[in-house]
Amino acid sequence: MKTFVYIDHFKSDVQPASWEALGVAKSFGTAVALVFGSDADEISKAAFEFGADEVIVVDDAAMTDYRAEPYASTLSALAAAGTPDLILFPTTARTREFAAMSAVDLSTGVLTDVSKFDQDGGKLIATRPIYEGKVLEKTVCSGKPVMATIPARAFPKPERVAGKAGTATKAEAKTDALTTVVGYAATESAVNIGDAAVIVSGGRGVSNNPSLGLDEKATAQKGFEMIGELARLLGGAVGASRAAVDGGYITYAHQVGQTGKVVAPDLYIACGISGAIQHLVGMRNSKLIVAINKDAEAPIFSQARYGVIGDLFAIVPALTEAMKKKMGK
Repeated sequence: MKTFVYIDHFKSDVQPASWEALGVAKSFGTAVALVFGSDADEISKAAFEFGADEVIVVDDAAMTDYRAEPYASTLSALAAAGTPDLILFPTTARTREFAAMSAVDLSTGVLTDVSKFDQDGGKLIATRPIYEGKVLEKTVCSGKPVMATIPARAFPKPERVAGKAGTATKAEAKTDALTTVVGYAATESAVNIGDAAVIVSGGRGVSNNPSLGLDEKATAQKGFEMIGELARLLGGAVGASRAAVDGGYITYAHQVGQTGKVVAPDLYIACGISGAIQHLVGMRNSKLIVAINKDAEAPIFSQARYGVIGDLFAIVPALTEAMKKKMGK
């Protein structure tokens, strides 16, 4: 089976799920990495090291900034010429948009957020969550090529073989577009909880500690300082529930849930999070969930492997100190 894998990146910062998609492609047969943008040499080199059999580079100034029309047109032209059986994308806002546009050009469909692939004869069967993750659906794409997006950490990342090299093939960009990028600016520091192996999250409970004698936001700040210390110790990231973000305790970039990021870390520690359904949708695929909450009836405990009933302001510092001793820090 021949598979195209789109390597999604922003300013040469590659989405790690791109390499996971490349690993999936290698398990099926020939993996061809597609790299769009300008100054793509380093990404092309990394693609070979992560296992690509071929790399096609579209290095054009017109592709420096993402625009759906030229990206979709370029992908469609490459697929029409290269006739892959499967095209894989990491799940991002960009890939969801232009993969759908390319699917229209190619008279096929896109399977989104696929967490597993099976082969039955010549048919590729995809498993993906539906109904907010309550049900897993097995489905097929009747069109050719099959197109699919995969979420971060759904598949193992292949081993990188330093020094493995190849010669990339240059391809032409289809630059016609109705849109022009005038400019953009970052509004907050980069937080990529979607790729984190460990996430320590805080909810509304971080603002509830009368003994501190502080107002709600000042208390929440102290709570997230504790959570941040534990996250850093574990080499992880800080997450948050929607209630914490809506309360102004932390920025939206940290939000886990249906209206935030869907995550699947190896370890998820929920501190002061009751477990509303929209939050559970975002973290229920974590490999190990630990919940800390005063309320023994909190829904979060239904998802947790380990639950601690008590005050997070007492438990989180104790856990941090215990981990420091365990890690010799």
